[in-house]
Amino acid sequence: MIGENTAVEDLTVVVTGASSGVGLAAAQEFARRGARVVVVGRDPGRLAAAVDQVRALGGPAPDSFRADFTRLEEVRELASHLLDRYPRIDVLANNAGGIVSSYATTPDGFETTIQANHLAPFLLTNLLRERLRGGRVVNTASDAHRTGLVDPDDLTGRADHYSRWEAYGASKGANILFAAEAGRRWPDILSTSYHPGVVRSRFGADSPVMAAFYKFAPFLTTPEAGADTLVWLATAPEHEITQGGYYAKRRLRRPAAKLADPNLAARLWEASAKAVGR
Repeated sequence: MIGENTAVEDLTVVVTGASSGVGLAAAQEFARRGARVVVVGRDPGRLAAAVDQVRALGGPAPDSFRADFTRLEEVRELASHLLDRYPRIDVLANNAGGIVSSYATTPDGFETTIQANHLAPFLLTNLLRERLRGGRVVNTASDAHRTGLVDPDDLTGRADHYSRWEAYGASKGANILFAAEAGRRWPDILSTSYHPGVVRSRFGADSPVMAAFYKFAPFLTTPEAGADTLVWLATAPEHEITQGGYYAKRRLRRPAAKLADPNLAARLWEASAKAVGR
């Protein structure tokens, strides 16, 4: 259990989406502080490069696992590997995710964005639930949640009514609802979500225009600054953190009013559990 006297070097931290951007910056900071870091990514080349960067900071040698969150079977395989290897997981940073330019469904039959950004981390967290007792789950959300509408009754969407930003916003709203509902259902796990800011990253890499914006726009924040709240939520004394809360720049924030409904959070939980077979 993480408490005020817990040394960071005693922690086992799993970071998904850790091949670049905020996830890599967070993994590096955890390693710098001496934690045992598990790096999870989709692309083998970027994953190997990330492991080298994390290893260079010292501390226990990082482990790595590859998983594509658009395939739930790979999420289950990831969970199986983690359960086999770690008797305790102190922090799960659900950071993997992204945005896609056009409508597509996954091999599991769900709209790609809602699966990669919500259903996959929902499944992973549920599979690891027992190992996370006394630990923390931090979900990377976004203030973009204000642009989307979470509909628990529709996880497939429609090709003729698709907006990448609405789909992305809905998935980020789902991250916030998941953290809030996990806090109610799992009081023995501290669950939170946060907005990292608009970060210079590989975000939107399948769109040349969007990729250029997130690479060159002058006002973007750094991955290290974006990861700061994640690391703080994972390590700060428990009494400083609000169970189920949504944060930005280490401050508790109020998400969009539409996400304040606990009935919506409960409906999304049940629909998600049914979707992933939990």
